[in-house]
Amino acid sequence: MFEASEMKATRDSYGETLVELGKENPDVVVLDADLSSSTKTSLFAEAFPDRFFNVGIAEADMMGIAAGLARSGKIPFASTFAVFASGRAYDQVRQSIAYPGFNVKIVASHGGITVGPDGASHQALEDIALMRVIPGMVVIVPCDATETRLAVRAAARYHGPVYIRLGRAKVPKILRAHDDFEIGKGLVLWPQLDGRGLDDLIEDRQHSNPEEAPFAVCFVACGVTVQPAMEAAEILEAEGISCLVIDMASVKPIDEDLLATAARNSRVIITCEEHSIIGGLGSAVCETVSKTHPIPVIRLGIEDQFGQSGSAEELMEAYGLTSSNFCQQARDFLETWWQFF
Repeated sequence: MFEASEMKATRDSYGETLVELGKENPDVVVLDADLSSSTKTSLFAEAFPDRFFNVGIAEADMMGIAAGLARSGKIPFASTFAVFASGRAYDQVRQSIAYPGFNVKIVASHGGITVGPDGASHQALEDIALMRVIPGMVVIVPCDATETRLAVRAAARYHGPVYIRLGRAKVPKILRAHDDFEIGKGLVLWPQLDGRGLDDLIEDRQHSNPEEAPFAVCFVACGVTVQPAMEAAEILEAEGISCLVIDMASVKPIDEDLLATAARNSRVIITCEEHSIIGGLGSAVCETVSKTHPIPVIRLGIEDQFGQSGSAEELMEAYGLTSSNFCQQARDFLETWWQFF
């Protein structure tokens, strides 16, 4: 049974991991645009005041300074809200960081609708698309505090520009003790493989029931939507609908091999994201499976619209980012799936 616990915001894990990295590597420096208490870079500022730079409300300047520090051999982590990092500073990210391929880590908090009461002006629903389209930019959306720590550490080891999207709200722990994170790789969370390979599980299911697809539904999710995707899988499995859940925190580069395997062995892929369905995870999955093994893909996320003010829970419900809606979307498709073949 899927059980999520230990509520913690991904931004809190980011701040703690920065301090760890600061102790391990004197070349790690941190920049913020007057939001360090919200992005949690304040923890690094307290521990290493001589390696922390608050540039004020000047996000574009922050990106330019980060580029210069990277050019000088430092490993800069630049943080602000996602709507500012991807929107207000886009030209500097593109021209000064990505174009020369500088080793800058942009870690943006308060992404998506779970920013809540701040409303549409502060709810970045386009940031993954904007960052994903920049050549050479790695894009990561961790699902919980554990994956955030692993992703931030992976970004520090990786040489090149990275964009990591974090959230404001506390989220449950999802990853297990033996789970890991690797740039360019997805993680199968359901069913639990317990040391076995996914191919072995597929082979066993094909052997026992050769006329059925090993999985009726494959959920591919990132960030806060991983939890409801796991809950949906548990509900559907109880109804006799076999499910596969992939945590695709590495939106770019995306795990093409895993998606190809999922597409070959599922009736439908349902993508789940706290982002516009245009240009985000759903688009990335469609682009990938269309060239490997085309199957129907249902993209669940924010339609072509802005967000609105409300609590995180109210907005997740309003925009259909719930396990109940994920289940219903799967059921509706499976009732008529034969029409697609």
